[in-house]
Amino acid sequence: MGTVVDDDASVEFHAFFERHYDELARLARLLTGEADLADDLAADALLALWHRWDRVRAADHPVAYARGVVANLARTRIRSAVRERRRVALFWSPREERTENPDVAGVVDVQEALRRLPFRKRACVVLRHAFDLSERDTALALGISVGTVKSQTSKGMTELQRLLGARGVPAAMAATVPSDDAAGGDR
Repeated sequence: MGTVVDDDASVEFHAFFERHYDELARLARLLTGEADLADDLAADALLALWHRWDRVRAADHPVAYARGVVANLARTRIRSAVRERRRVALFWSPREERTENPDVAGVVDVQEALRRLPFRKRACVVLRHAFDLSERDTALALGISVGTVKSQTSKGMTELQRLLGARGVPAAMAATVPSDDAAGGDR
């Protein structure tokens, strides 16, 4: 990253690393419950410290600062894992819904129109109308605000109506079984 550190600082950081790496990895393991992830988090924390070593070494308690970096990285990783599990659960629900006598041509048209929407609009429309999720659950699944869900769903539905003509888009959406492309094609 372009950080210039003199030889004394390099030696000092190396000593800090040797003294505290195991402690930081143990902290990360206790926070996350994952040994392999803990090693990565400790290494990432020490890399971040190295890039700011001139400020860290001047701090009153560099080890406390390092522990805070590990805790923040662990919290971010845990939140990310929770969000990902929620997204997977929402997109890959175990129940399979079937529609009797589907309008195959209509379904194909809707799926093709969905593929033409940008990902965020497509995801909002699919989650709201095909999966019948609330605005709040859709926002949670996509990691966006409820207001963004509202605007993206509205814009997506307007675009679908333009692409499909006067057909009843919500009714066609309910009969559409989302394909892999509808769940996560182009981004």
